Amino acid sequence: MPSGPERVHPAVLSKLRDLRDEHTRATTDLQDPTITADHRKARTLAERRAALEAIASQVQRLESLLAEAAEYDALLAQAGSSSGGGAGGADKDLVEMARAELPKAEQEITQLLRNATASLVQAEDNKVGSIMLEIRAGTGGDEAGIWAQDLLEMYTRYASRKGWQVEVLELSADSSAGGVGGVRAAVVNVRGPGVWSAMNFEAGVHSVKRVPATEAQGRIHTSTATVAVLPEPEEVDVKVNWASDVEEFATTSQGPGGQNVNKVATAVQIKHKPTGIIIRMQESKSQQDNRQRARRLLLVRLHELERQKKHATRSAARSAQIGGGERSEKIRTYRYKESIAADERLPGEYPLRDLLAGNLDTLHADLIEQETNRRLASL
Repeated sequence: MPSGPERVHPAVLSKLRDLRDEHTRATTDLQDPTITADHRKARTLAERRAALEAIASQVQRLESLLAEAAEYDALLAQAGSSSGGGAGGADKDLVEMARAELPKAEQEITQLLRNATASLVQAEDNKVGSIMLEIRAGTGGDEAGIWAQDLLEMYTRYASRKGWQVEVLELSADSSAGGVGGVRAAVVNVRGPGVWSAMNFEAGVHSVKRVPATEAQGRIHTSTATVAVLPEPEEVDVKVNWASDVEEFATTSQGPGGQNVNKVATAVQIKHKPTGIIIRMQESKSQQDNRQRARRLLLVRLHELERQKKHATRSAARSAQIGGGERSEKIRTYRYKESIAADERLPGEYPLRDLLAGNLDTLHADLIEQETNRRLASL
């Protein structure tokens, strides 16, 4: 194995140190009263710091081991240069210790580097601690709305298991489902450590094969729902002139069929004039809450629009996460008759009952491992 820092590729070591330094800066910033006074900023910073905790510890240990290995290298080199019997050679006991300890250090360096490099390729994902989850009923009529609701409940259970916070921003009930229930569209904010790393794999089309509750003859139908997973940016990431670029007005909430369900103007609609994006929010009874939610969702849409422009050549797996008609890739099929779910990106099958109960950890771990290996191969 090469000596000293050469045991690690310089570019990889530099990037690892950058992440370690970012963790240090976050720790320092969280002691700044001007930052801790802003609860939202402090929470975001704390989530980023937590995401970098493991890799910062790994880098610290890696640098310590590299220094130890370099000392062992120097002792053995000195012993080799004095092997002709000249005076002043390395201490015999120290040389023997170096010969015994160097292989152990190298083995630990190899394992630690493997772990740190895997953390490196996931680091940017892990730093995203808040997402917007959009679920929309697809093909299949009434059953598609019921399926969209089932997915929403699955993700809510999963978030509860992970200790993530869930906030429903927008929920459009499926009024055509004949009293059976269902949703046409839902937008949910999910926040917590590792939320993007796991949930970004859920973007795409989810297909279900089952006998619908509305089916009288017991025939299996295929229905779909689309899922988009968008990282929620910090406000500083998207520049919006709220005074000149955004039209905003309050209105009364609307229920199914268009009837007024609230005589007080608590609903909020905003329009971003440069892009034409319109956001309407009415879930809260507070106009101020609806305004804040609408602005947050607008920032997410603008951030994703900008990201789409900058990364037009990204892989289909990534671009499939961007909203609208782009989300056309089927990623998973849930088969009720066989009680299994098959993910198009992975071999094997997963117990349907576990997934619907919110036990997505095994599936996500397999997807993360696959993606990590792919990214490592491209380094």
